[in-house]
Amino acid sequence: MTAYNNVTIEKKGTVALVRFDRKGARNAFNQQTILELTDVARRFQDDLETQAVVLTGTREAFSGGIDLKERATRAVTAGTDLELRQTYYRGVRLCQAWEDMPQITVAAIEGMAVGAGVALPLALDWRVMGKGAFLYVPEVKIGINLQWGALPRLITLVGPARAKRICILCERMGAEHALDWGLVDEIAEDGHVVEKAMELASAAASMPAPAVRMVKEAVNATANALHKVSAYADADQSQLSTNFRTAQEESDKFVKGKK
Repeated sequence: MTAYNNVTIEKKGTVALVRFDRKGARNAFNQQTILELTDVARRFQDDLETQAVVLTGTREAFSGGIDLKERATRAVTAGTDLELRQTYYRGVRLCQAWEDMPQITVAAIEGMAVGAGVALPLALDWRVMGKGAFLYVPEVKIGINLQWGALPRLITLVGPARAKRICILCERMGAEHALDWGLVDEIAEDGHVVEKAMELASAAASMPAPAVRMVKEAVNATANALHKVSAYADADQSQLSTNFRTAQEESDKFVKGKK
């Protein structure tokens, strides 16, 4: 098994628990974490023993979103234009890798899930959320678009009007609200979210595996048929919008406000 810096994998029979933890920074996604989680998802592709996978962050935060400080240095550190574009598309590939996994996948969300921390769970099959947790999509507030392929997934789950409200008004959404709108599938007591997610995963893993995988593939093929068409350039749009004056100004305010 590959050793990762920010990701651990624990196998419990036919169910795997994947946990990512940056040991601080509100568990924000830096490039290393994105690459590690992508590699994990791809390794499960040929795993015939594991039938369900739970993904979680920490009890304090599933994820505070993308690491804005690291993002601000991309143009300087990336090198060529092609390398910079490759960096912007890593989040897209991360979510696609998790969506394409043949196993049933369950996100266990504690604390906060912000921006990219919402985008990744949307690529999974089911989501379990702690009673005291919240979802927050602040991209428009800081002058950029929602990417990582998240927007079409969000529209599929909640419909166009609610997707617009979530993205444009940037309102924090509690667990009951998220459940009512269909963004999450279960609510659990804080501190017991992983347990509930493991129960769901175990129930799925107890079913005949070939049939489960076929149904998942069929549902995804139907529900996600137009997703790539509508979001194929969202990382390019993100790179473009990051250079807007409004985005630079609002992003600076957002970072300072989190300190």
